[in-house]
Amino acid sequence: MISFLRNHFDRILSKCPPDRLLALDVLRGLTITAMVIVNNPGSWSHIYGPLKHADWHGYTPTDLIFPFFVFMVGISIGIVQARPSSVMHHKTVWVRAAKLYGLGLFLFLFYVNFQSPSFSWVEHRLGQIRIMGVLQRLALVFLVTFYLEHYLSRKSLSLTFVGILLLYWLTMMFVPYAAPDGTVYRGNLEFGNSFAAYLDATLLGQPHLYYKTAIPFAFDPEGIWSTLPAIASAISGVLSAHLILAKDKDNGVKAKLLALYGVSALAIGYGVGEFFPINKQLWTPSFVLVTTGWALISLSILIWILDIKQYKRWSAPFIVFGMNAIGFFVFSGILARVLLMIPADGTSLKGFMYQNFFAEVINQKFGSLLFALSFCCICYLVFYQLYKKQIFFKV
Repeated sequence: MISFLRNHFDRILSKCPPDRLLALDVLRGLTITAMVIVNNPGSWSHIYGPLKHADWHGYTPTDLIFPFFVFMVGISIGIVQARPSSVMHHKTVWVRAAKLYGLGLFLFLFYVNFQSPSFSWVEHRLGQIRIMGVLQRLALVFLVTFYLEHYLSRKSLSLTFVGILLLYWLTMMFVPYAAPDGTVYRGNLEFGNSFAAYLDATLLGQPHLYYKTAIPFAFDPEGIWSTLPAIASAISGVLSAHLILAKDKDNGVKAKLLALYGVSALAIGYGVGEFFPINKQLWTPSFVLVTTGWALISLSILIWILDIKQYKRWSAPFIVFGMNAIGFFVFSGILARVLLMIPADGTSLKGFMYQNFFAEVINQKFGSLLFALSFCCICYLVFYQLYKKQIFFKV
C-alpha cells in the first residue's frame, strides 16, 4: 500500500509544470479540500467544533477557508500580470468574472425538492435566487482587484488596502440607517442589524438574501458592502505576489519575510479586534488582518517545506485539487445537491447513506466527518483522472 501511494504521488508530481508555484497550488488545494469537507458533513446536527463557523464574533479554523481563497485570487492576479506572456486582456477579465458569477447563480438554481409536493422551482429557487454568494463574491473581488492591480503602483495598492479598511470602519460605525419601524441606528455590529445588513436588505431585497428571517434586516454573509473589505483581502494577495516574484531574494528570505508580515498582520488584527470585533459574516477589518496573517504564515511554511526542504510527495493530492479548484468546488456542489435531491427510504439519498453506513461508526460526529471525507475521496477519483489527462477547468 505504501509503495502504491508513493508511486501514485510521484506520478502526480511528474506531471506538475516546473514553472508552477507549488506552494500556492498546495495551499489552494488544502483550502478547497477543507471547504468541501466543511460543506458536506453527513449531518449538519453532528459537526465537530473546528468544522463550524463562529456563531457571530470570533473565528474558527473553518472561518479561515474563504479568506484564504480570496487571498490566493489576489496572488494569482499578481503573478499572471507580472508575466508579459500571460497578461489578461480586459475582455478576458470580464468574461472570467461573468463565468464565476454565473456559476454561483447556477449552483443556487440547481436544486429540486422531489420530496415536497408543494415545492415550486420557479417560486422557491428562481423567484428567490441568491444574488450574492461565494462564487459571486469571488467574481466581484476578482474584477475589482484586477483593475486596481492594473492601474495602481505597489505603494498605491498598499494605501488602497488601508483606505478600504478605514472606509469600511467609518461607514459601519458612523453612518446612520433606519429600520422599517423608523428606528435609527448607528454603529451596530449585530446579527441582522448593521449598516451592511441595511444595504443588503435595501438593495437586494429580503427574498434574495441568505438570512431571510434576520431582524430588523435580512442580510447576506457575502453581501454587497462586506465585499469591500474582501477586496482588501485580495489586495494583500497581490502585494504578496510582488514579494514572491522578487528576483533579488531567495526562497529562504521570501519565506521569512512572509512569516514576518504574517505575524505583524496577526498582531495588528488582534489589536484592531479590541474595538472592531473579528467577524467573518461582516468581513471586518480585524478579520481581514487576522486571516491575511494566517494566510501569509501558511504560505511561508509551505514554501519552506516544499521549495526549501523539498518535501513534496505528501502534497500530491492537494496539487490535483489545487490546480482544478473551481472545477472541484462546482462539481462537489452539484454532487452534494444530487445526493439531496434523490429520494431514498423516506429521506434523501444523502440522509439514507449517512444513517445506514456512517452514523453508527464510533459516534455520530465521527460518522458525519467520515461521510465528508468519503465524499471528498469520490471527488478525488474524478479529478485525478482529469489531472492525468491534464484537463483543467478555467473560468
